[in-house]
Amino acid sequence: MKDLNYQLMKLCRANRDGSFSTQATRKSILNRIANQLHELGYKHMQAKSLKPKHVEALVSLWKDQNLSVGTLKNLLSGLRWWAKHVGKSDIIPKDNDAFDIGKRSQVAKESKAWELKEAQLEKISDPYVRLSLRLQPAFGLRREEAIKFRPNYAVKDDHINLKDSWTKGGRARTVPILSDEQRSLLNEVKAFAKGGALIPANKNYEKQLHRYERQVRDAGIKNPHGLRHAYAQQRFEELTGFKAPLAGGPNRSALSKEERALDEKARAVISKELGHDRTAITRTYLGR
Repeated sequence: MKDLNYQLMKLCRANRDGSFSTQATRKSILNRIANQLHELGYKHMQAKSLKPKHVEALVSLWKDQNLSVGTLKNLLSGLRWWAKHVGKSDIIPKDNDAFDIGKRSQVAKESKAWELKEAQLEKISDPYVRLSLRLQPAFGLRREEAIKFRPNYAVKDDHINLKDSWTKGGRARTVPILSDEQRSLLNEVKAFAKGGALIPANKNYEKQLHRYERQVRDAGIKNPHGLRHAYAQQRFEELTGFKAPLAGGPNRSALSKEERALDEKARAVISKELGHDRTAITRTYLGR
């Protein structure tokens, strides 16, 4: 491991702010940044030697790579975290407009939803990971929620409870149990977990997350978050009787007054089930 990579990982270990998922993502981003700085010619950097010229070189590289606005924002967030924890917050503008990286649209143009195939599951050798993956489209769970899922706590008569320590932003929520398929999967998870979470006894969340990422990658699954999109689109059709725009359904402008009312009500329900506090985010999953 190069010096800068090592020092940034040490900085992460000493400053464990955010959820386990946030910490793991931050480590990945900082490791990527350290490698890019090395490739840019800054081969003997120390964590405390970050300067404006390094920031400018990185942003220029990212723009040349035609990265999405969302990816650019995530990379800059990691860079700001690094600067803050070495006492150099002032070297990076707080407003992303200073870098002219554009705005991220909340209205998706293409669906990211996809169906989990049996052939893909067969490539997952870890049974904990396999069950976590199956929970994601069944209940619209994020990766962290599906890994930390503890059925003895979560499963109730007609819904599941998601604990605040499992969820993004610490927002506890419930998701309804509406089908025999969901109930059957929960029974399977409960029998397998034996009172625990979907994490082996000899691993913590961070280690199981790394195993999840590795197994998913090796199985050729590029976007596990798309399983959450699939849940949202399925629920929309259940609640309205017609498909979401991104799933081939009509745009809002083509809906009748009654259909618009159904659309709005469904989006409010889905937003809550996905753990968001505003319905506008559903445009990312459903379109508009």
